[in-house]
Amino acid sequence: MSSDPKLERIAKGNALALCATGTWTASFAPVLERMVADAEKLAGSPQSIFIDVSEVAKLDTFGAWLIERLRRSLTQGAVEAQIAGLSANYSSLVDEVRRVRASPVTDSGTITITGMLEQIGRTVAGLAGTVAGLVDMLGAVLAAGFRTLIHPRSFRLTSTVHHMEQVCWRAVPIVVLITFLIGCIIAQQGIFHFRRFGADIFVVDMLGVLVLREIGVLLVAIMVAGRSGSAYTAELGSMKMREEIDALRTMGFDPIEVLVLPRMLALVLALPILAFLGAMAALYGGGLVAWLYGGVDPEAFLLRLRDAISIDHFIVGIVKAPVMAAVIGIVACVEGLAVQGSAESLGQHTTASVVKGIFFVIVMDGVFAVFFASIGM
Repeated sequence: MSSDPKLERIAKGNALALCATGTWTASFAPVLERMVADAEKLAGSPQSIFIDVSEVAKLDTFGAWLIERLRRSLTQGAVEAQIAGLSANYSSLVDEVRRVRASPVTDSGTITITGMLEQIGRTVAGLAGTVAGLVDMLGAVLAAGFRTLIHPRSFRLTSTVHHMEQVCWRAVPIVVLITFLIGCIIAQQGIFHFRRFGADIFVVDMLGVLVLREIGVLLVAIMVAGRSGSAYTAELGSMKMREEIDALRTMGFDPIEVLVLPRMLALVLALPILAFLGAMAALYGGGLVAWLYGGVDPEAFLLRLRDAISIDHFIVGIVKAPVMAAVIGIVACVEGLAVQGSAESLGQHTTASVVKGIFFVIVMDGVFAVFFASIGM
């Protein structure tokens, strides 16, 4: 028997048989494609059609898919084309191919109102799912914290101190450097523009209020979201991929209490400290530029700063820090625990963690701005 593939048509009474012979593998792809395309033209025939594969010498996934594609093309209405003569060696392969569902082809270049509404609906549903996941994680963390208060021995102090070192101590150099430079830039730009009106000294007011109320804590929170939030997601995602979290559950430990709670607590304690250090670095950088570039003496800078700001400005910035830290930690842990078993999934959720963390930090900053304005702070 020749190994070349063939597909012959044989009439059997009121039925039509398509007899496949030879080797149906990817090495004969052009020939097989042409034969199957010709046979698909029989679609709509009133006769019952059988695809006989009993004489097929060799079959791979490509050939099995072509046979299944031919069967689907010839199936019309209540009349379904049948595959006959399938050997035991290839039946499982054809069954696996048959389980593949053909997805409808959409024209991505055509924009319709229905498509736009569908996309909006999917986005809203995805946002609702994200918020629900964050609320669920917040509840789980609060429950784990309550259990820890009842049983203090279960609190993992060593883990918390370790994460404090990673999140706070090791982040001090980059946070101080970035905020120092931002303070320098704000002061330089302020002096450059205020000098036109002879109001150089008012740059101190702008610098003090911006740094203590908004820029200081917001910049630090964004840096923490990109640095520590992504690290949390990558750590938890890697543990999820290696089934370490399932192992913890099997041993009777709560992953939220063991893994999430120490990270959350470390982040909530670290961000106010980093925000304070960042604010001081920004003020120092602004004062240095005001002295060297604007000619404002350090004594005059400090006197003006004392008159321009109050303790309320400092409180507003510090109150924001732990809330933003909690938001960053919850988003990072939710994304980390949502990682599936592939490196691609880990990368996607790590990216999503940073983007969502920064987004929710900015949203919370806006909420706090409205709240403090409403109460006169």
